[in-house]
Amino acid sequence: MTPEISIKKVVHIIFQARERGRPGEVHAFIDALNDDEKAHLVAIAWVGRGAFEPEDYAEALETAFAEATTPTADYLMGMPHLSENLEAGLEALEIDVTEAEEDFFDR
Repeated sequence: MTPEISIKKVVHIIFQARERGRPGEVHAFIDALNDDEKAHLVAIAWVGRGAFEPEDYAEALETAFAEATTPTADYLMGMPHLSENLEAGLEALEIDVTEAEEDFFDR
């Protein structure tokens, strides 16, 4: 299963999460995502931290929808190593982010 969130959005969050002292921007960006994108973002992070295997992505996504009791931005911003988890999740799902990273830097 392929995540149904723009890889450019995930890369944007990764880079924003790395910048210390700007949590409000990351929070606002995540809040602006639709519910499907938020669930996919959480599932990617879970795969990245090893809570789910890449082949269990559909289960991670179902769980993200079912257990969405805390605002997604609050949940993710409270996750230690958010950017690393997202990067590892994309890598585990074999998603190439090279183009999205280049686009981010070309801004």
